[in-house]
Amino acid sequence: MSAEFVICRERPDQPEVLALLDALDRYLASLYAPEANHILAASELLAPEVSFFVAREAGDDGRTRRIVGTGAVRRMAGETATEGLPYGEVKRMMVDPACRGRGIGRRLLQALEASLLEQRLRLSLLETGRDQVEAVHLYERCGYVLRAAFGGYPDNGLSAFYGKRL
Repeated sequence: MSAEFVICRERPDQPEVLALLDALDRYLASLYAPEANHILAASELLAPEVSFFVAREAGDDGRTRRIVGTGAVRRMAGETATEGLPYGEVKRMMVDPACRGRGIGRRLLQALEASLLEQRLRLSLLETGRDQVEAVHLYERCGYVLRAAFGGYPDNGLSAFYGKRL
């Protein structure tokens, strides 16, 4: 039986988190040129408008163990592309490839959406790469639908833009 996991808001500058984010960066660099990667650095994840979450394995003793996933939301002001509505942008979603298929990504996304609702934000948007098939499937299974570009992202044919009303 696989270990359960817990999701909590934590700091993104922990060594274990940085290692997982570095793995994500290397993966994205293998798919896209640098100018097509829209990554928030760990220092940017410390900004007050960002809420950062980690998923940790939990043992039978109730203690949390290693980090198996990350995700963040960044509060954003309204803009023309959102008809003036403020929104939360999903960033830095990553689940350790060895731990996929256990519902961690879905639960992380639910935690991010709950955080947005607590902040009275009813619109969740994200940009992901069209070649990140697993991510695209996760977002679509969780109710995100394709939409136009937002947030100043270029519509370069490599990105897929998604949104969900909460």
